[in-house]
Amino acid sequence: MIEYALLFALACYGAALLMNIYRIVIAPGVGDRILALDTLVINAIALLTLFGIHQSTTMYFEAALIIAMTGFVSTVSYTRFMLRGDIIE
Repeated sequence: MIEYALLFALACYGAALLMNIYRIVIAPGVGDRILALDTLVINAIALLTLFGIHQSTTMYFEAALIIAMTGFVSTVSYTRFMLRGDIIE
């Protein structure tokens, strides 16, 4: 039963990832693109975690942590660049 739940969750998060990519490409403003990019990172973390559970290995959890840190820094940097014009003061 857990296999079916994992496959369903993987399919749902995969569909959400595709919708995020669509929103990044077709977005009316820069703020919408930043939010879609941040949501894309969160969905990628969820996909990696679910795939790690499916494969019964901890390697994907470490990769998810690295992507989480990189995604947070990139979201903050991109937002700061859009608001101020520079990243480092």
